[in-house]
Amino acid sequence: MAVGVFDSGLGGLTIHRAIAERLPDLPLVYLGDNANAPYGVRDADDIFDLTCAGVERLWQEGCDLVILACNTASAAALRRMQETWLPENKRVLGVFVPMIEALTERRWGDNSPPREVVVKQVALFATPATVASRAFQRELAFRAVGVDVEAQPCGGVVDAIEQGDEILAEALVTSHVEALLRRMPRPEAAILGCTHYPLVEAVFQRALGEQVTVYSQPGLVAESLADYLERRPEFLGEGTQSRFLTTGDPVRVSGKAVQFLRRPLRFEAA
Repeated sequence: MAVGVFDSGLGGLTIHRAIAERLPDLPLVYLGDNANAPYGVRDADDIFDLTCAGVERLWQEGCDLVILACNTASAAALRRMQETWLPENKRVLGVFVPMIEALTERRWGDNSPPREVVVKQVALFATPATVASRAFQRELAFRAVGVDVEAQPCGGVVDAIEQGDEILAEALVTSHVEALLRRMPRPEAAILGCTHYPLVEAVFQRALGEQVTVYSQPGLVAESLADYLERRPEFLGEGTQSRFLTTGDPVRVSGKAVQFLRRPLRFEAA
């Protein structure tokens, strides 16, 4: 009954942690493609190929349902995977839609036409590849009208977080927020469109101001997954063991994961 969680590196651990807290009896297999990270600077075809390879590896672990706990993979690869590649008996879900549903106050599966929503000015912070894909704007347009989205590509933030350089990460976040505010001075909401960013959510909030509602993904994705599995239990895979896998050096990645989440994790070679 295992579910897979895929990310290009360590950011997806924030999603993994939230799912584990929400569904403590659900085995989870995490795969980080650390050997090829970061994805945010790669082109769409490269991201698609790497994401498909990672998902296939999780299928081998008995995970019929895989969460793409990577906004870049969700933005650049998910729709193409679902339309051209995914077998009928497998499911791959992304991390954008739960956040958009929360922003637009729509329940999962609400397929009514897009409508006016309260929030009109939205700031999006994400990797350069996620911003370039315009996937967030596309998904939002299915659900809401009249929303102005200003996107800020946050180069360097993921690398600083993964390197454990908190001072550099804070400086970069502050700089990126200031750049966006010059273009959109009064955003009502901000989307943290990268699973690394919850670790510096307080920095985003401080730079934006308390009047801006900040939407972060882990809790929203975990709640959405719980709802999905309740309705579609047939996609609980045959896997029974929780594991942490990496395409990189397991010892090195394990050490970085300790810095990342402040608790010990043991990664194995994928």
